[in-house]
Amino acid sequence: MPATFGTVLLLLALLHVKHMFADYYLQTPKMLSGRGVYFHIGRAQHAAVHVVGSVVVFAIMRAPIEFIVVIAALEWVVHFHIDFFKASYSDKKQLQPNQAAFWRAAGLDQCMHNLTYIAMAWAWVTFVVHP
Repeated sequence: MPATFGTVLLLLALLHVKHMFADYYLQTPKMLSGRGVYFHIGRAQHAAVHVVGSVVVFAIMRAPIEFIVVIAALEWVVHFHIDFFKASYSDKKQLQPNQAAFWRAAGLDQCMHNLTYIAMAWAWVTFVVHP
């Protein structure tokens, strides 16, 4: 698939739709509780849900399996740590939804995930479409 402006936008749109489902529809209570602990199995599972969605997206975009495996592993590590730092900070500050700092932390978390998708799209263009 050529990397036209449209295909890059399609890739980013698919990644963002995947993100919405993984973050807002597919989280279980186990994924949401106790997130301030570093190795939290629920956070690991949540990051894995994101990875599965990205595998589907990159398969749709006809990326080779080698690329998908590498990008999936990197996404798992990055997503796990973005979520950990947000949860850890929110726990230390005892942030609640009625506080502006809670929403700043949530906004930074989502911004970091969005920047991850831009990096993933860059990698797709650089290593798959125009190697």
